Amino acid sequence: MWTSISHIILKFRVILIAIIAVITGFMAFKAKDLEVSYDFAKIVPPSDSLMINYQAFKKQFGEDANLLVLGMKDSSVYELENFQNLYYLTNELENLEGVNNVLSLASMQILEKNTSERRFDPKPIFKSVPETDEELDSLLSVAADQRFYTGQIINPSNGSTVLLLSLDSEIINSDKRLRLINDIELAAEKFSEVSDIDIHYAGIPFIRSVMSAKVQKELNKFLILSGVVTALILFFFFRSFSAVFFPMIVIGVMVIWVMGTTHLLGYKMTLLTGLLPPIIVVIGVPNCIYLLNRYHQEVANHGNQVLALSRMIRKIGLVALVTNFTTAVGFVVLAFNDITILKEFGIVAGINIMMTYVVSIILIPSVFSFLPAPKSRHLKHLDFKLVGKSIKILDLLVHRHRYAVFVVTGALLAIFIYGATKVESVSYMVDDIPEDSKIKKDLAFFENNFSGVMPLEVYIDTKKEQGIRSLSVLRRVEQFEDTLTSLQDLSGPVSMVSFIKAVRSAYYNNSPSQYRLPSGREQAFIYSYLRNAESSNELVESFIDSTGQKMRVSLKMADIGSNKMDSLVENVIVPAKNEIFEGSDIDVSLTGTTLLFIKGNKYLIENLRQSLVLAFIIISIIMAILFANVRMIIISLIPNFIPLIITAGIMGYAGIPLKPSTALIFSIAFGISVDDSIHFLAKYRQALFNSNFFVPIAISKSLKEVGQSMIYTSIVLFFGFVIFAFSEFGGTVALGILTSLTLLVAMITNLVVLPALLMVFDKGKREKDSHPLIEQYDEFYLADEDEEIEIKAIEVKKEN
Repeated sequence: MWTSISHIILKFRVILIAIIAVITGFMAFKAKDLEVSYDFAKIVPPSDSLMINYQAFKKQFGEDANLLVLGMKDSSVYELENFQNLYYLTNELENLEGVNNVLSLASMQILEKNTSERRFDPKPIFKSVPETDEELDSLLSVAADQRFYTGQIINPSNGSTVLLLSLDSEIINSDKRLRLINDIELAAEKFSEVSDIDIHYAGIPFIRSVMSAKVQKELNKFLILSGVVTALILFFFFRSFSAVFFPMIVIGVMVIWVMGTTHLLGYKMTLLTGLLPPIIVVIGVPNCIYLLNRYHQEVANHGNQVLALSRMIRKIGLVALVTNFTTAVGFVVLAFNDITILKEFGIVAGINIMMTYVVSIILIPSVFSFLPAPKSRHLKHLDFKLVGKSIKILDLLVHRHRYAVFVVTGALLAIFIYGATKVESVSYMVDDIPEDSKIKKDLAFFENNFSGVMPLEVYIDTKKEQGIRSLSVLRRVEQFEDTLTSLQDLSGPVSMVSFIKAVRSAYYNNSPSQYRLPSGREQAFIYSYLRNAESSNELVESFIDSTGQKMRVSLKMADIGSNKMDSLVENVIVPAKNEIFEGSDIDVSLTGTTLLFIKGNKYLIENLRQSLVLAFIIISIIMAILFANVRMIIISLIPNFIPLIITAGIMGYAGIPLKPSTALIFSIAFGISVDDSIHFLAKYRQALFNSNFFVPIAISKSLKEVGQSMIYTSIVLFFGFVIFAFSEFGGTVALGILTSLTLLVAMITNLVVLPALLMVFDKGKREKDSHPLIEQYDEFYLADEDEEIEIKAIEVKKEN
């Protein structure tokens, strides 16, 4: 079959090149319309109870992650001129498109009792810009007495203050949000310049925008770096411009196809799919290396260029197809789950890895058929002394010290298995950002002064219309709020309870001492005022539904990590909730973006574990089909499990937690590393067949012929992934370093442990007339005289 395929490729190379060019042009046309996703990835399945509660909450009260916070801790803000600037800043921010409203010290409102109409009217404390120090001090004193805002706008212990910006959800989930964030920062920077007061930024919209911009910038950088690094390595090995330029053309084509495919499938570019272009660069180059190495070996053997090109396809075609398929499996298994971002990543990666094979197997032989045959200087890499000596050392090691290899490997495994038991799973809302970054420093400011800014919501359903009017219900909610307030990592809550307390205080002429729930006797007349105020008060509408049955309690919390969060929720908050609301029909649930993120990471990690198991099963089936021998399946998989165990052990000893970015390493690295085993075993079986089934000779021949390509490709993969270590994000750094390390160890195990296992456990007994699938292709039957392909029909005529 591969004879026919090589014939078709070389005979119709011009047409095939033209087809690839047309497809690439089409993909480029589609890629220009590819959009970046700014929406927060929903990684919790829709069927999960937390997601169900969140969707119900969101439908009733809207987005909870649309708050951007500006903070400052400087006593000079209370000086007249600086306060005036704060007033102007508040107004400027409120007028920006995409900002719904701004709550700050300068825009605080107070409820005034309107006796004639029996209602409370919200009035600004600062109705205009204060003109004198006396006026400012008087109004600040009034503001300080408003307990509704205590801990929300002002920290009474040190005077820190914040501006809370509620942003339009449609804006922050579109490409307009970067412009909005820039406008907000510009206004804040102008305030800082005139007042000399530092501004701190936080809130999920701000963090997402900054991180998205950084990630996009990094992806462009890594795409360029991966191309430069692989090109330099190719030139170092092959010492030929054509051996660098045309593989990079293949890679360039596939980068375009990745973006075009993403758009054609109706996906947007997420932070995860954005990693694919540089990954495709790294993964695609080994195809070219194996093809070119075989091409050069054939030219060195007999000097016939067309015959070399033919045999390049015939000898590498099936093995490369299988290795690309196993690599694709490491990605495609991610598509078999309910998490959208993983599914899209796996589908796009799997499709384009297989297309990389198709483009490589067509373009490389087709293009090189038009070029002169490689000269002797281009073939020197076949006798690269350092590589040659290394392979000879490995050959001696395998033949003479294979049991020592097993002992050392066993000892290392014991050490790293113990280290793997130390790996912990933990994630943060603001994960992977350097500790010295401004985002982390600003987040620390809000955690130290306002208990954080991450949203946490309590969704309460009284199951009765106007149920929240019940004083007994409000007292239970107040008791629960008091419990939450006592927790160090949570801010004071804002809810209907807070508003009713403020209403009672307003009824008594805004006396701070009257900030509490009304008594049974006060309830009727205070509620009569309250009912008249509710219909026109946006604050009330944002905390209760129109029927008075449901309400929310909003809190902010510190980014304490998934482990502490679970402990806090399960061991403190949930037991307190159960105790306080025991015996009632009130349904109370914790929800919000923060809890969704933490649980979403758990789902990601669990799905990635399942994906690794699925990849193992699928690749085991592939090995079974290829080799039809249980012993060979086990032998082929062992060298590829060892690197995964070593990587897990390193993570445990180094204190690197298991999180989505690090869990992703294992299925990807396993799918890639098994390629070396397939290449080696394919050559081994062919060498075994041709050496009268004598194992030692077959192993030596295999190490000599494919060992060089394995080393070359592993070096490309190592440096290709290690460039991610230059990222600003810890997760990307870990992904780059650990994947590079895993693949480097996989190269060593496939060059040492795999042949050592074959030496001990494979006796070389075969039925000469019966061959497994790995032997059912032309590699096993080629002879110099056996040329079914019509060389003259495909030979390129050289003009004199």
